[in-house]
Amino acid sequence: MKRASFLLLLLLAGVAGAETRYVTDQLKITMRSGESNRHRIVKMLPSGTPVTVLNDNKATGYSKIQLANGKTGYVLTRQLLRQPVARDRLAAMEKRIRELEASPNELRKRLAELSKAHQALQQEHDRLQAEKARIQKELDTLKRTAANAVQIDQERRKLRKQVVTMSRDLADQEQEIRELKNSAAQRWFLIGGGVLFGGILLGLILPHLRVRRRKDSWGSL
Repeated sequence: MKRASFLLLLLLAGVAGAETRYVTDQLKITMRSGESNRHRIVKMLPSGTPVTVLNDNKATGYSKIQLANGKTGYVLTRQLLRQPVARDRLAAMEKRIRELEASPNELRKRLAELSKAHQALQQEHDRLQAEKARIQKELDTLKRTAANAVQIDQERRKLRKQVVTMSRDLADQEQEIRELKNSAAQRWFLIGGGVLFGGILLGLILPHLRVRRRKDSWGSL
């Protein structure tokens, strides 16, 4: 158990210190399944292949490596370089020289393309700014409209209350007018009845008054 823990710690230490190295300038090297030439060859690695070194074993002279596809194996430590092989570095330098030695026409063409792209980006930026301003204006209008809508709704409710109150007052006034009309009609009815009764009474009394006057006049003779 202690030995397994020790080996695990060594493995973790090796992974933590992993670094990228490159296969030497030789045409191909062997990646084996173990740390000796007696272990089987699992892959032939071309010169310049980048690998990740998981750990180095100075005693055996082998390093455990991992390829880009995740496969692991062992190669001789002396066959690994800390920088790309000379051939790859030379190719990279030649490419850089060709770029620096590009003709002025090509550079001007590239500059013109970049300027055109910059102009297009500037126009797109201006368009987006204008669109942003338009949307902001519409948003402000919507906010004002919403505020006005709330105010209008409040005024509408207030008017509805006023209409209800006025309708109630109008109904009360109409009821009062009907009551006054009924009272006036009753009054006129009573007055008319009184006049009629008075006329009838006078019609009954006046003949008696005339007869009495005649009798009095005869008595004086």
